[in-house]
Amino acid sequence: MKWLRVIVSWFDNTAVPKQAEESIDWTRVIPFIAMHLGCLAVFWVGFSPFALILALSLYGIRIFSIGAFYHRYFSHKSYETNRFWQFIFALLGMTAIQRGPLWWAAHHRHHHQHSDKPDDSHSMLQHGFWWSHMGWFLSKRHFHYPADKIKDFSKFPEICLLDRFDSVIAITYGALIYGFGVLCQYKWPHLNTSGLQCFIWGYCLSTICAHHVTFCINSLTHFFGKSVYPTKDGSKNHWLLALLTFGEGWHNNHHFYPISARQGFVWWQIDLTYYGLWLMEKLHIIRNLKRPPARVVAQAYH
Repeated sequence: MKWLRVIVSWFDNTAVPKQAEESIDWTRVIPFIAMHLGCLAVFWVGFSPFALILALSLYGIRIFSIGAFYHRYFSHKSYETNRFWQFIFALLGMTAIQRGPLWWAAHHRHHHQHSDKPDDSHSMLQHGFWWSHMGWFLSKRHFHYPADKIKDFSKFPEICLLDRFDSVIAITYGALIYGFGVLCQYKWPHLNTSGLQCFIWGYCLSTICAHHVTFCINSLTHFFGKSVYPTKDGSKNHWLLALLTFGEGWHNNHHFYPISARQGFVWWQIDLTYYGLWLMEKLHIIRNLKRPPARVVAQAYH
């Protein structure tokens, strides 16, 4: 039955057939729409300082995970780690609810190969703001990823399994946040929170904020900001987006020298993700952290 196939497709990505259509896959994006609508429930569940702290904390963890793990590790291999930590990084990245690591990295590598050219689905210059911001990944054509772009990580069965069932991780994560809120409600009533309040603030609101801030790197940083390096695309540095994304907004730097784990090339370009990776290198969780050579930095920053 059609409705059963739709439900299965929400959990198992291999159940979705490959399609070339650019149209939005509305049945698949119902959860995405529902999470946006869920943010309106903040007026029903109310406010508490604890809920706000939870939302900000989870926003920070997931923004760091997208930048440090999905982007700088799985997409660009800007440092090395062992297989155990690689799995943990993939799992943490998945809490941002931006699909699996193979899907994310493969599409991002494609973006770099065709940046701001007609085949670049991310490009606002080619396709307009809304398509660049989120229309492309809601379409039927881009539900699956170009497998040839991510052969290096596709050889790990545990990463493939996570990528295949990414929505299961998303649901489990939401349930854990709700359960944590219920625990707080009965164990520490002075926090004035509840399971539903923690879910709305810590899951829906925090996730949607992290989503759109991340999406702005695809859309706005190829139109607004400053280009300090001569790249063949419209990539620009934007200080505010760099702060909100923990360093991803130094986008022109990144497009000029994408293998660097440090995207804020000079001291005044705040790059919280790099600082976290630097600490992880000191703790021997990761190794061979790549940085921009002095000659690259000197080309734009004297």
